Amino acid sequence: MKTLVIVESPAKARTLSKFLGKRYVVKPSMGHVRDLPKSEIGVDVASGFTPKYITIRGKGEAIRELKSALSKSDTVLLASDPDREGEAIAWHLTNLLNIPAEAPCRVEFNEITKAAVTAALQKPRPIDFNQVNAQQARRVLDRLVGYNLSPLLWRKVKRGLSAGRVQSVAVRLICDREKEIESFVQEEYWTLTANLSKANLQVPFEARLTKQRNEKISLRSEEEVAAVVGALQEKPFIVSRVTRQEKLKKPPLPFTTSTLQQEAHRRLGFTTQRTMLLAQQLYEGVDLGRDGPAGLITYIRTDSVRISDTARKEAAEYIAATFGKEYGGADGQAGNQGAERRRCGRVQDAHEAIRPTSVFRSPETVKRYLSEDQAKLYSLIWDRFVASQMAPAVLDVTRVDISAGDYLFRATGMVVRFPGFLRLTGEKVEEEDSTPDALPVLVEGEHLSLVRLVPKQHWTQPPPRYSEASLVRALEENGIGRPSTYAPTVETIIKRGYVIRKQKFLHPTELGKTVVELLRTYFPGIIDVEFTAEMEDKLDAVEEGSADWVKLLKEFYEPFKAELSKAEQELGKIKVREEVSDEICEKCGRQMVVRTGRFGKFLACPGFPECRNTRALPVTGTGVPCPECGAELVLRRSKKGRSFYGCSRYPECTFTTWHEPVKGRCPDCNGLMVRKKMRNQEAVVCLNKKCGFKMPARGEQVT
Repeated sequence: MKTLVIVESPAKARTLSKFLGKRYVVKPSMGHVRDLPKSEIGVDVASGFTPKYITIRGKGEAIRELKSALSKSDTVLLASDPDREGEAIAWHLTNLLNIPAEAPCRVEFNEITKAAVTAALQKPRPIDFNQVNAQQARRVLDRLVGYNLSPLLWRKVKRGLSAGRVQSVAVRLICDREKEIESFVQEEYWTLTANLSKANLQVPFEARLTKQRNEKISLRSEEEVAAVVGALQEKPFIVSRVTRQEKLKKPPLPFTTSTLQQEAHRRLGFTTQRTMLLAQQLYEGVDLGRDGPAGLITYIRTDSVRISDTARKEAAEYIAATFGKEYGGADGQAGNQGAERRRCGRVQDAHEAIRPTSVFRSPETVKRYLSEDQAKLYSLIWDRFVASQMAPAVLDVTRVDISAGDYLFRATGMVVRFPGFLRLTGEKVEEEDSTPDALPVLVEGEHLSLVRLVPKQHWTQPPPRYSEASLVRALEENGIGRPSTYAPTVETIIKRGYVIRKQKFLHPTELGKTVVELLRTYFPGIIDVEFTAEMEDKLDAVEEGSADWVKLLKEFYEPFKAELSKAEQELGKIKVREEVSDEICEKCGRQMVVRTGRFGKFLACPGFPECRNTRALPVTGTGVPCPECGAELVLRRSKKGRSFYGCSRYPECTFTTWHEPVKGRCPDCNGLMVRKKMRNQEAVVCLNKKCGFKMPARGEQVT
């Protein structure tokens, strides 16, 4: 008796084929097999928003193979991914292969391991039409928006543009943040730290000024600081209060799709698209030599932090054997009671969190079977999961209040009594205004010696521009999109020229700003964060069977149609503001303009499409002399499109730096000063590593 198992990808088919045995024939559908046509809107609005599905071009051969395999099999099981898209693929396959939808033909598994797949094959069920209808509603909704708004943008702004429910809100968030940065006014503030010591103590400790006459103090100028320093002269520093407490630092939650994308961007520098590609490979299966093929991680599109009981028990065994029982949580479960805590927002909770399929496959044991980037991502996922199941770290925190006249200083010391999950992660524990060391033993009423007062100037920083990671976090926190849409959304807005990547941050282009203002004026719902989030809730309600998908579409389309009509009548041709260069087009004599593409700015003839001349921007001077030969440093681009700065006398002088040079020399060593990311802010620093001079600079914070 032969059973045909249909999965989505060839990689998954190969993995399943190697451990299912001869009774099973595994074939891939190559993703979706039917979709709406590209040549038309493909939705019959008058007939209840009926989709007009067609077989996707190029899928004919794959469908013929599936039909041939089905004719030679006794039963068929549809094992596409366990989500809305996977359910829709399974439903489309029942239509193409003439399988009764009510037949128990659908199977799901959250991980591609022999045990999980074998168990799933024993529990087939009929197609879940609530999931199918939720996917259809989203597909039709996006088609109604895209195929009506995009032509409007083509006619009123420029050809090749597009708009969509999620991508338009993403661009709006980036544009709104840019406005905040442009309107930001930098303000000066100061801190005052006292270096103090007690009798027989050689190493002083620090205490920060916090209050004056029991009111929080804020120092805004050097003069104010000088007044405080003067008032403190000859004042005794006396310990007024000592507080000791135990504090638990809970382990992190296991990864969801968005938190994996964020952490891979922060720790590994991966784009969201790169992260999802690697994660898909780890999920679909890797050949582990003598152990055979297996998926190394669970399903990668999830917004849940839930962990199965089986995975919890396995993690508890590993932790006890590797670190000791005390490093596990109560009753062998996670110390954070971990994985049951929920993040804020809308959680479907259909799947587990992203975790290794077996915690006993440590990164070291599988590293030789993986590419370098696969190994890095697997290690990130494995470490996060194991840490999430470990005990909290126990910290001893001591806070000391020190009085000096009318002023109060505070010192905070912290030591790790029990490392818990920190034993694995090696993470440093930091608290604001605290020292990661023990304070000396102090008692109330004790007099301390003032070694010196250290005033320090600071400047407020503008809100940071979005990186890919922080944009994904913002979309998730606002309930915009779903795990499967984050990476494609980021890539789409960059591809359309609405946004460019610059030093890992997302900057809106003039085109992006223009489109956002148009949508804000005529289609406020499309670009409204809360409206878009409410639509996601309604789609979830369809999946739960508590809402009708046709009614949902009707409620959206009627006002949207009226907005389209109004925009078509009132809007004239919108000219996107372009930067005019001093360069003349050598083909037609027009003055060339600066435009933005996927890889940054370039020169283009404004006579397009009659004249299609383009060329690279001329080398941009910085006005900063080269530290080696004195010639001007200029902006250049590497072969991969990355900006760097080099000497204009290249190749005679080969000096280069990745960091933007600034005018003026280092006051300490007369070296070259550059803009550089330092922890949570951008600073102007001396390029001479032996010098170390730095000062605050207005710029983007690092995520």
